[in-house]
Amino acid sequence: MFKKILIANRGEIACRVMRTAKDMGIKTVAVYSDADDGAVHMKMADEAVHIGPSAAAESYLIIDKIIEACKETGAEAVHPGYGFLSENQAFADALAKENIAFIGPGKRAIASMGDKIASKKLALEAGVNTVPGHMELIDDAEHAVQISSEIGYPVMIKASAGGGGKGMRVANNDEEAREGFQSAKNEAMSAFGDDRIFIEKFVVDPRHIEIQVLADKHGNCIYLGERECSIQRRHQKVIEEAPSPFLDETLRKAMGEQAVALAQEVDYHSAGTVEFIVGSNHKFYFLEMNTRLQVEHPVTELITGVDLVEQMIRIADGEKLSIKQEDVQLNGWAIECRLYAEDPYRGFLPSIGRLSRYTVPVGETVRVDTGVTEGSEITMFYDPMIAKLCTYGPDRATAISEMSKALDSYDVQGIAHNINFLNAVCNLPRFKSGNITTGFIAEEYPEGFMGAELDTATYNNLVAISVLVKLRQATRSVTDVASLTASDWVVSEGLDRDTSVSIVDIDGGLDVTIDGQIISIRSAWVPGDRRIDADIDGTVIVALLEKAKEAMRITHGGAVLDLSVRRPRLAELAKLMPLKVAPDMSKYLLCPMPGMIVSVSVSVGDEVKAGQPLAVVEAMKMENILRAEQDGVVAAVNAEAGDTLAVDAVILEFE
Repeated sequence: MFKKILIANRGEIACRVMRTAKDMGIKTVAVYSDADDGAVHMKMADEAVHIGPSAAAESYLIIDKIIEACKETGAEAVHPGYGFLSENQAFADALAKENIAFIGPGKRAIASMGDKIASKKLALEAGVNTVPGHMELIDDAEHAVQISSEIGYPVMIKASAGGGGKGMRVANNDEEAREGFQSAKNEAMSAFGDDRIFIEKFVVDPRHIEIQVLADKHGNCIYLGERECSIQRRHQKVIEEAPSPFLDETLRKAMGEQAVALAQEVDYHSAGTVEFIVGSNHKFYFLEMNTRLQVEHPVTELITGVDLVEQMIRIADGEKLSIKQEDVQLNGWAIECRLYAEDPYRGFLPSIGRLSRYTVPVGETVRVDTGVTEGSEITMFYDPMIAKLCTYGPDRATAISEMSKALDSYDVQGIAHNINFLNAVCNLPRFKSGNITTGFIAEEYPEGFMGAELDTATYNNLVAISVLVKLRQATRSVTDVASLTASDWVVSEGLDRDTSVSIVDIDGGLDVTIDGQIISIRSAWVPGDRRIDADIDGTVIVALLEKAKEAMRITHGGAVLDLSVRRPRLAELAKLMPLKVAPDMSKYLLCPMPGMIVSVSVSVGDEVKAGQPLAVVEAMKMENILRAEQDGVVAAVNAEAGDTLAVDAVILEFE
């Protein structure tokens, strides 16, 4: 067995590989860029080697620097994680020349499956049912329009070397095909250094379901069930689960056997994933094979008990699989939520900054794969993932319930994040029913995410929590405690919603009456705690608390409520206070995130129409097109291509 391996990656996946390696008694080597100096993965390893500047193209993607780090430390093998060089044939070849083991598949598999166009052709030749499309390279935008029209809209424009939602666009007409081609091409070059593009038919109302395979170097290959990955935003997976609520054993077996057959066709060895698109009629089509470890691999590990990283290392060392197909059992249900540094209230724009607070949920049903800690910096140079939160239960309903509780207690401050959005999705009736497709998020939030809507019972529970918190805070400065608990109160959410309550002080909590219904709340919460665990009528509710001017901000279930608890007369007077009016910024195009200007497509004096593209900003490996919100005339251009801007910096001014 290897004595030392180098992990050619960063963040949570580097930490994930290191945990298994250490359990196996293998020493680990980390590599890090300028931006990652002092990062968790660097400190977790037995050794760490600096490999260059912050930009991935100057550090993590430089093969020679990884090779040199191996030589410097004596690493016998390299685990590439996912992304970066994980599916790079030249990297695997370079390692082989230096007699350094690549913890991944062989040359043929990487060459044929790592390239989206080549894999489609191979699958087609092998008789695998594939989605109709044009597998040849696309010359330019007009060629893309021609091909898209021939296939029939809607179409998917995809980067050949793509992954993680990068370089992908859906086009519903000629204009979207023309624009999507150029954006996908630019994004692909930036993320992968490869701007080849292909186009295929976009299947309406599809499910994205993938099969995990394991294969050794001795001809043995098995599948470990499926993962449902249909909850996506901009083709980037957001929530995954295993097994899928859609598959029965017959369909699972058919998809699994096809995945194994494809893996064996290319002499695959290591962990790999065959992705399928599945229609409502249970017909499935091959999409691609990822010749690496998937981001969502933990849910498979939770329901099978198989450590995929350990298996990859053992296979790379030449061991035979110790697991046969009949040994694979799917037990229980697991769900994974991807926590991203992005603002769901501002169209999911990336966020950067320092984690001023970072408290993860704990428990037997919870698994957190993360590469950050309190004080870590989220930069603009890499993928915005903060962590992967997984929960497990004997069935799907339990796993979802455990996930919602875990999200309620996940405390992240210092940056914008998508925790509330994830929690809101998990609580949607449609998600709980399992009736999901890749269009789920767009269909459920057609106008964007504005926060979760709470039912009356949950809202009243949070009102009860706000009263308990208010009174416990007040007892610190009021000597006549009886005066606090003897009168009625009004809980206000801004100017729009007032809730009248009456309370009875009970040992350990309160009995709160709202609309004639008594809510019994008990909690050991004390002032200063950020988190409250409240037993409400026998059910424990977790919420996060934060001071918000004169209100208490309560976060629970994906909703954020600013609740003010006042005596009735003070509540009346509060409504008479003047409101602060936000400044009119409609005459400015602001940079919505920290990033680099890729292009500005207008000049001073140009007339623009609502919806017209004005500029393109790149951040965290993704291109974002900024459009005009209304008709106008450009009065000033304050930025140009190549400029790096802070959030809310003014790009354009209008007359």
